Amino acid sequence: MKTHALGLTLAGALFVAGCSRAPEATPARSESPAPVTNVVVEVARAGRIDETIEAVGTVQSRRQMVLSSKILAGVVGVHRREGDRVTAGELLVELDDRDARAQRERAEAGLREALDAVVEAQSAMQAAERTIDVANAQQELAEATLGRYKTLLDRRSVALQEYEEIAAKAKVAAAEVGRARETKVALLARKRQAAARIDQAEAELARARVALTDTRVTAPVDGVIVSKAVEVGAVASPGVAVLTLEAPDYRLEASVPESDVGKVRVGQRAIASIGVLGPEVVASVTEILPSSDPQSRTFTVKIDLPRDARLRSGLYGRARFPSGHRTAILVPQKAVGERGQLQRVFVVDPTNVARVRLVTTGKSSGDRVEVLSGLGEGERVVVEGGERLTDGGRVEIRG
Repeated sequence: MKTHALGLTLAGALFVAGCSRAPEATPARSESPAPVTNVVVEVARAGRIDETIEAVGTVQSRRQMVLSSKILAGVVGVHRREGDRVTAGELLVELDDRDARAQRERAEAGLREALDAVVEAQSAMQAAERTIDVANAQQELAEATLGRYKTLLDRRSVALQEYEEIAAKAKVAAAEVGRARETKVALLARKRQAAARIDQAEAELARARVALTDTRVTAPVDGVIVSKAVEVGAVASPGVAVLTLEAPDYRLEASVPESDVGKVRVGQRAIASIGVLGPEVVASVTEILPSSDPQSRTFTVKIDLPRDARLRSGLYGRARFPSGHRTAILVPQKAVGERGQLQRVFVVDPTNVARVRLVTTGKSSGDRVEVLSGLGEGERVVVEGGERLTDGGRVEIRG
């Protein structure tokens, strides 16, 4: 029994010893990831960036004209609508012209009557001049006869009664000359009155023609109809708008902060960006209003735009005014990536290991962008292949 117990004890000890023996250690493997190949880098360098003043504004026509009627009349024709392009002198709105035509006919009749009166007065004056000539001749004959009779009377060759009869005839002849001359003066006055009536009739005719012209509302300049306020059948009143026309000369009226307006001057080049025009256009500053808006603290700067049929008043636009330049660190825009609200670049260190840098960017200059913080001059920035990189990964730079 003791021998059996001893054997069991020895077997248990051997089992415990076997279970407590440490397992043999497995050797660890050490493998590094393969580097990312064909990576293109560029050294961040300081470059020149142009300083600009940016402003927003609205496109306005330089000349907007409200067209109205000059007379009270009914509208019988509206020949153009909103958006139509018109040329100078083109008929836009037609008014009832019956009264104006009647007025013109009356003026024409008055002018004809005045002209006839002048012709009549002229004929009467010619007749009066002939009468004066006859009266003068008769007066000369009567005075000559009276002279002869005076000589005969002095010689007592004629009776006093005969002499007095001849003297009376001489007086009658002189009176006839006077009456003929008075008649001529009266006819001359009548002729002047007729001539005055001609001037009056011509003035009335001119007014009638103007009134007839006022029944036609025409385009004063080339332009675009932007609003229409009447229809056929309506009554047009003097001074009340019927159409609004704007000339095709447009400008951008931009609001420049008062802190920057001192850097803008008349005649300065400006870069305008209007949505309908597509790319930016070069323009020039033509006017700077001398007072600011007290609420926005901005000054209105007017910029002439090149003619373009797509421009209309009310369009939104932007303007940039060059104001100098400065030096900044520039990198290609494609080197900057975004993750959420953050911007980052990959920088390759001297051991060709890629590191993520969070950066703050500023203004763009062509295909490059300014880096305000997070990057130093001379560092190598990944411009191609960054989408395959991870922070801390090794890279192989393409020659």
